[in-house]
This record gives sequence, structure tokens and C-alpha cells, in this order.
Amino acid sequence: MSDPYWNHSTHYHPDLTRLVGPGTRTALDVGCGEGLLTRRLRAAGAGRVLGLDLDPDQVDRARAAAGGPPERTGLDYVAGDVLAPLPGLGERFDLVTAVATLHHLPLDGGLRRLRGLVAPGGTLAVVGLTRPRTAWDHTVSAAAIPAARIARRRRGEWEHGSPIAEVTTSHSELHAAARDILPGARLRRRLYWRYTLVWRAPAGSADQDEPVRPGS
Repeated sequence: MSDPYWNHSTHYHPDLTRLVGPGTRTALDVGCGEGLLTRRLRAAGAGRVLGLDLDPDQVDRARAAAGGPPERTGLDYVAGDVLAPLPGLGERFDLVTAVATLHHLPLDGGLRRLRGLVAPGGTLAVVGLTRPRTAWDHTVSAAAIPAARIARRRRGEWEHGSPIAEVTTSHSELHAAARDILPGARLRRRLYWRYTLVWRAPAGSADQDEPVRPGS
């Protein structure tokens, strides 16, 4: 069945919803837009899902699409900057997601803020974009063009209306920052000019600043 909400980023929503498990009591989607992923995380079994977006209009759309109050739907939304103190963000979450959002933030500060929102034993999952800098980066980027053209003809491409920011971080810069800030994170180049980064917080410890493990 065709997905009317398909695009290069929502292509990876199934990877994110598969991270929802029996212990996912709370989830946070940073840069939630009109709330598509929050609804999918809730449908996958997350107990309570909070969406955060800088654009109040997008948050209003998300609230309307939720179909009812948070007490009934398990979905709630906040308009604001993830880097600023915000109501509802005084806790940590079992699952934190960020899709096409990290490049809107300072790399180190953004990763540290996202890390700080993850509960001990919880998971951070990022889908994002990097800027090609090396010959290999450009080779990988060029290889995605045929697949993207075929997908666009066959599936169309959902335009979600969120603002587009220039991507300045290279893959090597992201790799270095993730190695230092999120030791043990799994970073993979993916199709459609995307990467996925998945990190599991140490269980039973509030200390997120672990030493980098060799080879991570």
C-alpha cells in the first residue's frame, strides 16, 4: 500500500518505530513538525509521546491531528527551542528521536542536549543529513540520485512544510562528535542522502559522560 507521507526522511520512520519496546513508557520527538512520527511512535506502543517543534503553526497542526487531548491520546506537544529550558522537558525519556533536525542545531551542543534528554538505559535515534566534503562523500551522494529519481516517480514525495536549513556538517565531523559525545553510538550512511545514528544510554547511571571506548 502506498504511503502518502513518504519522503526521504519518513522512509526511515519504520526504523524508529521498531525501537519502541515494552519499556518505552515515554518518548520525545525533537523537531516533530505536524506530528507524523509522534503518532507512529504512539501507535507502535510508546506509552506517552511528546512532540517538540520551534514552529508554533506546526505544533498547532500536530495537536489538531492528534484527535483529542493528551489524557486520551497519549500525545502532547510543546512549541519552543530544544536548546532552551522548556516546560515538559525537565525529565528524561526512554526514547528520543530527531529526524532532519540536528543540522538546525550547533553540532556539539545539539548532540549534548539530545543526550541529556535520554533516560538511563534509553535510546537516542537521529536521522539526518551531512554535507559532502571528501571524494568518497561525493561518490556516496551521487549513488543516491538514481534511487531517488525512481522513488519519486513511483511513490511521489510528501512536502511537510517545515523550514529547510543549510547543511554544513560533514560526515567526518559528525562521526568525530558522536565518538566523543555518544560513545558506542552506531552511525550509518543510508540511502537518500541520510544517515542514522543510534545510541543507547548506560543503564542505571545518570552520568552520560563516559570515556570513549577504543574503536567506537
